[in-house]
Order: sequence, then structure tokens, then C-alpha cells
Amino acid sequence: MSKLSLITKGLLKENPTFVLVLGMCPTLATTTSAMNGLEMGLATMFVLILSNIVISLIAPVVPDKVHIPVYIVVIATFVTVLQLLMQAYTPAVYKTLGLFIPLIVVNCIILGRAEAFANKNGVWDSALDGIGIGLGFTLSLTVIGIVREVLGSGAIFGWKFISGDGMLAFVMAPGAFIVLGYLMVLFNKIAKK
Repeated sequence: MSKLSLITKGLLKENPTFVLVLGMCPTLATTTSAMNGLEMGLATMFVLILSNIVISLIAPVVPDKVHIPVYIVVIATFVTVLQLLMQAYTPAVYKTLGLFIPLIVVNCIILGRAEAFANKNGVWDSALDGIGIGLGFTLSLTVIGIVREVLGSGAIFGWKFISGDGMLAFVMAPGAFIVLGYLMVLFNKIAKK
């Protein structure tokens, strides 16, 4: 597999949100705006890249019986680092994303990539896989956030361009399911061409 395809597969062929349907909790909960989706995607990508690198390094020496707990400890370490960095340097982002930052530890995208890819491949390929899957997740969350924000409040990245109130349902939970469903259909229709 070429180095470029390791990155691009996360955008289209193995998109975590629209194709693999992974990470639905942060996808539905944090995408009330485009900025929230972008921030959550970048936070997840940070943990994904670093955990993939470390797991690919330690996988040969970790016994099969304990590899999942060891991977979870590695992931939890990077989530803790991320959480501390966000609290120190971007407290507003940390406050906005709140509970969903610590929940990155149990995000099935990260553990899934550790199990399916990082423990079987080298450091460089694992880093590229983390970048590709992370970019796919970030792109998905940002697009969902854009659609929800435009329909829900007439704004994009906080910039209001439609006067008046939008459709409140799109900023709430039902809107997340509706937007996700339609975007999954659209994405899979486009990806198959």
C-alpha cells in the first residue's frame, strides 16, 4: 500500500464516520457547530496519531493476553496529555467539549486502529494511518457541524449570515441524527462513483 493511500483511505474508503460508522457519541454530541466539530476532530486526531506511533513501537513486546489493556493505557496517557494541554492553553475549547475529551479514551476509532493497524505495521505507516483516519474523522465532524450550524442558526463557524432564528431542531439531538443520516447517504453515493 502506498504512503499516499494510507492517508487517503481515511478520507473516503475507510472514513470512520460515514463508512465505518465509528465514534458516533462525539459525532452526534459535539457537532452543534462547525467549530466544535473541527476541534473535536483535531483532538481525536492528536491522540490517534500519537497512540498509533507508540502502539506500533511496543506491539512486538506486549504479550497477546494483555495487549488491549496496554493499548488503553497508552491511549489514556495521550488523552490526559491532551486534556492538560487544552486546560492550560485553550480553556474555552476544553470547556466547550467538556466530557467528550476524556471519552476519547474509549473511542472505538482509536482502539480499533490500534488493534487493526498499528500493532501490525511500522511506525511511519501507523503515523500515516493516524493522519488519514484523523483527517477523515475531522472532516466528517466539521461537515456535520457546518450543516447543523447553517440550518440551526444561520451561521457558519460562528459567522451569522442569515438573519433571524434557524430551525432549532438541527442544533438539538434530532437534528444530529437527521443530518448524519442524509450525509451518510450522500457520502456513500458519491464515494461509489
